[in-house]
Amino acid sequence: MANKGPSYGMSRQVQDKIDSKYDPELEQILVEWISRQCGSGAGRPEAGKMGFQAWLKDGCVLSELINSLFPGDKPVKKIQSSSMAFKQMEQISQFLNAAEKYGVTKTDMFQTVDLWEGKDLAAVQRTLSALGSLAVTKDEGTYHGDPNWFFKKSQENKRDFSDDQLKAGKNVIGLQMGSNKGASQEGMSYGRPRQIM
Repeated sequence: MANKGPSYGMSRQVQDKIDSKYDPELEQILVEWISRQCGSGAGRPEAGKMGFQAWLKDGCVLSELINSLFPGDKPVKKIQSSSMAFKQMEQISQFLNAAEKYGVTKTDMFQTVDLWEGKDLAAVQRTLSALGSLAVTKDEGTYHGDPNWFFKKSQENKRDFSDDQLKAGKNVIGLQMGSNKGASQEGMSYGRPRQIM
């Protein structure tokens, strides 16, 4: 965490709530996937939230990960490990831009400070899970891991109907509309008629 003292009161409650969303089991899956995807050069972090953050903080492992998912031209051209804060944050930003180019939606993305300052590591997990899901769904041969680790996103199932099929469908009464058999009011009575004097 950056040069920040402890939080108190409402700020403390909010941070505790954010911290409670972090999933240690998902951390193990993500570490295993990233290690397989990037090879032995990525190494492995110490167990726990702080180890996970320290492993990804400089952005190099993340950049290697996103480069390994692109079959052709690599989106992150220059991967340099640096101890300078702005260089590390720039590397994380390059990962986020490349992940967006890969197809991760903006709502699934974490902010650079979420990882660098360790403010919301659950958001980092969500981004990496969304990236893994996309890699499994795209099935381009670049995913190196167990396909059961991430869910496969639904895909478009477009259908082309002929004009004859569309016309035939207009004659069918859907079950939600009820039945058209015996649809008359013959023989129905609703009590006695109103007596007007």
